[in-house]
Amino acid sequence: MQCIVNRRAEFSAIHYYWLPELSEAENIEKFGVCSREHGHNYVLFISMAGDLDKYGMVINLSDVKHVINREVTSQLDHYYLNDVWAEFQETLPTTENIARVIWQRLAPHLPLVRVQLFEHPECWADYMGNDMEAYFSISTHFSAAHRLAHPQLSNEENCQIYGKCARPHGHGHNYHLEVTVKGEIDPRTGMIVDLGDLHQVIKDYVLEPFDHTFLNKDVAFFADVVPTAENIALYISNLLRSPVQQLGASLYKIKLIESPNNSCEIYCTASDANTATGVKSEPVLV
Repeated sequence: MQCIVNRRAEFSAIHYYWLPELSEAENIEKFGVCSREHGHNYVLFISMAGDLDKYGMVINLSDVKHVINREVTSQLDHYYLNDVWAEFQETLPTTENIARVIWQRLAPHLPLVRVQLFEHPECWADYMGNDMEAYFSISTHFSAAHRLAHPQLSNEENCQIYGKCARPHGHGHNYHLEVTVKGEIDPRTGMIVDLGDLHQVIKDYVLEPFDHTFLNKDVAFFADVVPTAENIALYISNLLRSPVQQLGASLYKIKLIESPNNSCEIYCTASDANTATGVKSEPVLV
């Protein structure tokens, strides 16, 4: 039986987005504030898979630590990324492209299955070794109230099904939302999708309509659909699918965290869901 093990590392570095073939005005228009030099405290997770050996390990994590330090962090920590590796001369050091190049550096030495790189706690990329394909995620939040009650059921029946959540005046949550898109890394800009454009789409289609609302009353869709976390996530996926596609990427996953105890994930194609979970399922509105 195979097991996946993970090793965490970190480095701090500076970079900026700038293409010499573009004018200063064109670079500023294209990359915004990222056209200025800036830095990040990067957090890196390396995932590896294999069978357990007689010592109960997939791989000796002490050895992994030294490989990551030798091949990656010692070369990137407190350096200027645009100049440190030749790959970043050809393709800008975006989060998703850094993850891709780290994979290339580590793959000869480790049984990789995923490289995950956090540029910021609310912004990260995943790369799994598939040429220029990568995943990019943004996390954000909104606050809203809801009541769980099916419109065709009596109050007694709703209370039996939904418990306290069926109380007539509802209750609220600070929802944490993660939006993951999938696409091809542009060979020049290093981007799957423009970060500013993705933020704007999420703001326009989700945050503005949802934040500080009573979902049952203020969002027309939930007048007849019970706003469970699952249904909210599914509705958000339907709202974002086309706008994300118009940006040149595909919506891959919506994760909605209702509370520290409850969360759900919607994968936006059946094949993605099957790959991620190993279970064939179709989300159903209730």
